Amino acid sequence: MVSLTAPMDPLSDVLQSARFHGARFLNAACSAPWCLERRSGSAGPGEHGLGAEHVVTVYVVTEGRCRIRLDDGGEVIDAIAGDLLLLAHGDAHRIGSDLHAAAFDADSLHIDAVDGDGAAEPVHLSLGGGGDATRLVVGHLTCDRGMAPLLEALPRLVHVADAVGPAALLLRELLRRGARESSAARPGADSTLARIAELVFIDALRRYAELLPPAGKGWLAALRDPRIGRALALLHAEPAQAWTLEELAHRVALSRSALADRFAALVGEPPMQYLMHWRLALAARALRSGAEAIVRIAERAGYESDAAFSRAFKREFGMPPAAWRRRAPTAA
Repeated sequence: MVSLTAPMDPLSDVLQSARFHGARFLNAACSAPWCLERRSGSAGPGEHGLGAEHVVTVYVVTEGRCRIRLDDGGEVIDAIAGDLLLLAHGDAHRIGSDLHAAAFDADSLHIDAVDGDGAAEPVHLSLGGGGDATRLVVGHLTCDRGMAPLLEALPRLVHVADAVGPAALLLRELLRRGARESSAARPGADSTLARIAELVFIDALRRYAELLPPAGKGWLAALRDPRIGRALALLHAEPAQAWTLEELAHRVALSRSALADRFAALVGEPPMQYLMHWRLALAARALRSGAEAIVRIAERAGYESDAAFSRAFKREFGMPPAAWRRRAPTAA
């Protein structure tokens, strides 16, 4: 059974819901000029052999440099060795040494099973014109809509500059392990890759949060606001409590209007709406994790009837709780 209670640390609490179904990592050896194009990050059945509702794409530059741009004509971002690029929302994009070069279709990338036990790292993709070399690890991390609270906290493109020290070395080793596991097709590889995906994503999220400017907005920035951070901590510590805006405002020493305005400005939605979404995310986690009766999960999520819970859950996740449980990989 998954508890609907949580520690007074909203970031740690939400990170506990970082559950990926699987992942594929590949090593790409590129030489200028080269360009990869991805049209969409929405995963249909069988895309990348993963078959989940959503794909988070990660690039880590291990050698050389490259450029990336979202396909809406946005800013071009330069990345160098050690940088991490994360696309959490499935945006179409181009990445390469020359973004105007003829592009290789990244949606068609496929990893053949090869021997990943050797000392040398397997190279899954080689492309380019023979100029300056760039090496990338490309990761496709698959998840469902239960990850929404985390994904919605991130911009369309996250660029994290190279870190130093043990954490950066650990990330590189995780990526190398992910590439080997993706190649070797060993028993248990899917579970291993799912756990690697979670660690890579959490590392990227924490590094991104550390770089946010003091005046930033969004869920991660809201954690650093003394009053709104406290409000988030309270909602996460006692999500099943019958919270009202008046009670929450009293607990953080703000008026109701001041709390509502500041919370919505930073988080992007009113406090009670946020609480509803968080309760449903916790309920989704509970449904994935065990066989507890749906009516009990509904009660702990704050719903007086199974029918009301089912309607709210279907609005949030696109299917009733029972169907969600049947589709959950952990339940299977």
